[in-house]
Amino acid sequence: MTRSNLTRRKMIAAGAATLFAPAIVKAEEAPLAPVRRNAMSFVPQRWQDHFDELGEAAIVADTVSRALHFWSGDGQTYKIYPTSVPRTDELTKRGYTSIVRKRVGPDWTPTPSMIERDPTLKYMPPGPANPLGTHAMYLSWPAYLIHGTHDTRKIGRQSSDGCIGLYNHMVEELFAIAPVGTQVLII
Repeated sequence: MTRSNLTRRKMIAAGAATLFAPAIVKAEEAPLAPVRRNAMSFVPQRWQDHFDELGEAAIVADTVSRALHFWSGDGQTYKIYPTSVPRTDELTKRGYTSIVRKRVGPDWTPTPSMIERDPTLKYMPPGPANPLGTHAMYLSWPAYLIHGTHDTRKIGRQSSDGCIGLYNHMVEELFAIAPVGTQVLII
C-alpha cells in the first residue's frame, strides 16, 4: 500500500494559496500609493535656507511634515519636535514672525472666530483643561502661539485653530532654550 504525500496541512495551504493568489497578483500590479507624512517623516532643515543669520535663535515650523526645527543663536544646538498644525489652510498663517513674550501656565481666551465656530468655548485659567498646555510662546502675530497641549492625540495632526502645538514636556524644553526675539518662520 502506498502512502499519499497529501496531508491535511498541505490541503489547507493549497486552498489558501488559491484563494489569495488573485489579491497578491493585483497588489503587485497596483501603483504605490503616496505615503502620508506623519511624525516620523521629519526631514532635517538647514537654517541657511530660511534665514540670513541666526540672531537670538531661529525656528522653522513646517506644517507639511508637522515638525518644528530649532537652532540656537550660536548654531551649536539643533532640535526637531513633532507638532500639531492648523486644521485648514485658512487657519494657517505662513511667513516670518518672532517670539515676543513667553508665559508659564498660560490662560486661554478663545478668539471671536473660534467662538463663531463653537459658541460653547469660554475663557480657561491655567490647568489641565487649558488647551495651551503648560507653556506658551506668543508670536508677533496676534492670537498665534507656539504652545503645549494636554491632549497628546493632537500631535502629528491637523488639529489646531492656527497655533503650533507641542507635547508639554517638549514645549517646556523649547521654552527654556528659545529666548524672546527668536525669529520664527512658518512654512
